[in-house]
Amino acid sequence: EADSCPQARRSRRQRRPARSGMAPRLQLEKAAWRWTETVPPEEVTQEHIEAAYRIGLEPCQRGVCRRNCRGNPNCLVGIGEHVWLGEIDENSFHNIDDPNSERRKKNAFVGLTNLGATCYVNTFLQMWFLNLELRQALYLCPSTCSEYVTGQGIPKDRDYEPQTICEHLQYLFALLQNSNRRYIDPSGFVKALGLDTGQQQDAQEFSKLFMSLLEDTLSKQKNPDVRNIVQKQFCGEYAYVTVCNQCGRESKLISKFYELELNIQGHKQLTDCITEFLKEEKLEGDNRYFCETCQSKQNATRKIRLLSLPCTLNLQLMRFVFDRQTGHKKKLNTYIGFSELLDMEPFMEQKDGVYIYELSAVLIHRGVSAYSGHYIAHVKDPQTGEWYKFNDEDIEKMEGKKLQLGIEEDLAEPSKSQTRKPKCGKGTHCSRNAYMLVYRLQTREKSLTAEIPSLFLFTFFPGCPYEFVSLEWLQKWLDESAPPKPIDNTGCLCSHGKLHPDKISIMKRISEYVADYFYRRYGGGPRLNVKALCKDCVVERCRILRLKNQLNEDYKTVTNLLKITVKGNDGFWVGKSSLRSWRQLALEQLNEQDDDADQNNGKMNGDAQNKDESNEEKREEEEELNFNEDLVCPHGDLCISENERRVVSKEAWKKLKQYFPKAPEFPNSKECCSQCKILEREGEENEALHKMMASEQKTALQNLFQDKCRPCLGSWPQETDELYIVSQFFVEEWRKFVRRPTRCSPVSSVGNSALLCPHGGLMFTFASMTKEDSKLIALIWPSEWEAIQKLFVVDHVIKIIRMQTAETSPESTLFDSEPKLCPECREGLLCQQQRDLREYTQATIYVHKVVDNKKVMKEAAPELNVSSSEAEEEREEAKPEGEQDPDFNQTNGGAKRQKISHQNYIVYQKQGIRRSTRHRKVRGEKALLVSANQTLKELKIQIMHAFSVAPFDQNLSIDGKILNDDTATLGALGVIPESVILLKADEPIADYAAMDDVMQGREHFIITL
Repeated sequence: EADSCPQARRSRRQRRPARSGMAPRLQLEKAAWRWTETVPPEEVTQEHIEAAYRIGLEPCQRGVCRRNCRGNPNCLVGIGEHVWLGEIDENSFHNIDDPNSERRKKNAFVGLTNLGATCYVNTFLQMWFLNLELRQALYLCPSTCSEYVTGQGIPKDRDYEPQTICEHLQYLFALLQNSNRRYIDPSGFVKALGLDTGQQQDAQEFSKLFMSLLEDTLSKQKNPDVRNIVQKQFCGEYAYVTVCNQCGRESKLISKFYELELNIQGHKQLTDCITEFLKEEKLEGDNRYFCETCQSKQNATRKIRLLSLPCTLNLQLMRFVFDRQTGHKKKLNTYIGFSELLDMEPFMEQKDGVYIYELSAVLIHRGVSAYSGHYIAHVKDPQTGEWYKFNDEDIEKMEGKKLQLGIEEDLAEPSKSQTRKPKCGKGTHCSRNAYMLVYRLQTREKSLTAEIPSLFLFTFFPGCPYEFVSLEWLQKWLDESAPPKPIDNTGCLCSHGKLHPDKISIMKRISEYVADYFYRRYGGGPRLNVKALCKDCVVERCRILRLKNQLNEDYKTVTNLLKITVKGNDGFWVGKSSLRSWRQLALEQLNEQDDDADQNNGKMNGDAQNKDESNEEKREEEEELNFNEDLVCPHGDLCISENERRVVSKEAWKKLKQYFPKAPEFPNSKECCSQCKILEREGEENEALHKMMASEQKTALQNLFQDKCRPCLGSWPQETDELYIVSQFFVEEWRKFVRRPTRCSPVSSVGNSALLCPHGGLMFTFASMTKEDSKLIALIWPSEWEAIQKLFVVDHVIKIIRMQTAETSPESTLFDSEPKLCPECREGLLCQQQRDLREYTQATIYVHKVVDNKKVMKEAAPELNVSSSEAEEEREEAKPEGEQDPDFNQTNGGAKRQKISHQNYIVYQKQGIRRSTRHRKVRGEKALLVSANQTLKELKIQIMHAFSVAPFDQNLSIDGKILNDDTATLGALGVIPESVILLKADEPIADYAAMDDVMQGREHFIITL
């Protein structure tokens, strides 16, 4: 992290949100800008800029943070590092037959390989690894990377190799924590210490020498938490006190210790061993003490006084002693009892402290010889309180969070001099193989979580330079499924060419030398270091946030000022709509600059927002009225409607002008727009004229307006031989005007050109005007037509003429039209309509379930899926040619008139089931939506979901044609909107009471579109 002054660090700590778990993104956003409440824009400093970019947030820890925190640029957890952190090389397995046997299980610890005779080293490493304070301090120790970077700070293309003892231990702990293997190889660490892997060393001597070496190495660190970790954890003090029996003079020699060496010969309990260690020793005879006061040798007493104890108390049980008879070391297999809780207060010189210790580790030597055997460790997990047995590669979890020494006490070869294992009470243990006991000072504080700071590669330390890189790019780089593209940071830049504060949620902060490596290998840019923190954006955001906070107070002030009645001409006109929404308008105006920045920047790595969409949204926003523009007339002056505006005081207007300096200003004395007044008078005159026109037209065309006594082509009126046709659209628009003459524009002309083709011919046949095209036309009586010609401008006259023949029967009646039918355009219209029916999308369909033995089919009982009148019409269409409606004869120039049968229209209708405009849903019917490009198989799936009928049980047909090509589209099969499909369904019968009915006939489904 970038270091700064102590005051800045204190401010950052105060601004960090409470960590009851990771704070959500909104909480982090709020905390990053909380300083704006007290700091004006002109006083923004580098400290505030770093707070806005969240430089001071703590990095998240693996295991605690479940997923990546987008609001924290220092969170490098959950971005894909699990793929390679401690990744297992499938080609390097020792057990080729079962690679999974070497994989680390969930929530399990990692073992260490025994290199020959290094089991004693493994036990100490596991014990030190579970000392979280020591592990965390080692993680904070910066690695020596000078040999791995060039002069420009760019890493060389080779793997990281630890150099110092501290780095080796740091790297080993990182693997123990994050490796995916069940065990790892500590040969690098052992080789760095210069140990002989084939010869077993004195474990107690190794512990002393390594602690001394580690303390000396860490003493050179600048960080006091790292430099003093060995002393804080393991170092205590005692004094050798000698008292002269003659004069009583007391001399002290204070000494540090890292472990207490306790004699176990002749003792059965640990406390007895400690008591002997501190017992008084008499100095007499040849061993008398030279007293400085007496200036002669005097009898004296000497003892050890404990002055202070460390957090971790190491007690060495002296099992390996020198045998004077043999001249070699031997092992004492004496049982020693020890408790899980150890009160050291009775042994301290000062009794005013808390000295309750709890057992945290037991180191075991299995074997009878001091020169051979095997070392294992029982260590307590400080985070869970569970005990584990570490035996090189194998790790065993104890049951019930209890220490279980178990079989380790039965492996030593028995001798005649050994006694039986004494009974142990609750919370106590006995061992003849334990050679070191480790106790931890009991504390109420929550156990520390020692984690590698983010990723080992990305780690940054106080004072080290840093840069920002896109989170998306880091994730793709870690993925390794595709080669990473060059780094593209252009999408996160502000208008000043620097890192936009709002983009910090999609950026991550890494060390500068890692950034050098990325840009050297992959290229891209621009690079975003500490100079890319944009002060201009932070200052502007500070101004906006302070205005937003001030807006709430000003809103209350303006609300109170609006309650005061303005007298005289001292006020200003303000639109009522603007007053109702002025606070919202002010907020939108304050956010406008940030919104524009977001639109300009778009997303990272080329995923920019669609320009057309953004431009369209921008145009829509521009069309919205700004503050006080709702009282501006089209001529740019004050509008004439006083209902849309009100007068406010000078004080209220002054407050509003702070937020809307460009708003139109109209004093109370301002006159309304003169042009609008003229138009208003003209409008009033026009309204009176429109009312008069509407009244006259309604009187002249009373029946047409009320839709009464209308002629019908199906039953031609006997009193006339000709009827006129106008567009139904004209009639509807005219009726709207007559009903509301002041709100609707008057209709001045009859536009019949819409009913004609480009050649001037009629587009409808007589039959179609009685059926499906009847809704497009309106029939007019001759008397009404005379009135229409007087009231409106008629572009084309269209009329139907009845022509009498020698026969007087209605069947022989012929009809003609002016203008004539245009067959080519009519046929083109039908083809276009047919194409439209084949290219529909999202057409509504209806599924109707019926029973076969009731003969419910379209041909047999149409009343079940259409109304009675519709069924009658369909039966009319199915009449033989001789029984069809009278032919509609039309002449073509001077040629002889010929009969034109209905066959053309029947063929068109029969291509698909006739669409019903009065469809009635009946019992058992459901609606579906289909499209022309949908396959028959997809339709069957819809039916399955609607009626629980499997597709292979469905037999579909339309107009007697079986539909069996599942890959064909509905349009190709002739299924059009509002079609009727017959479905025969084969379903299993579970209801035995209905078996008789089923035997009579199978179930049918009728689907009505």
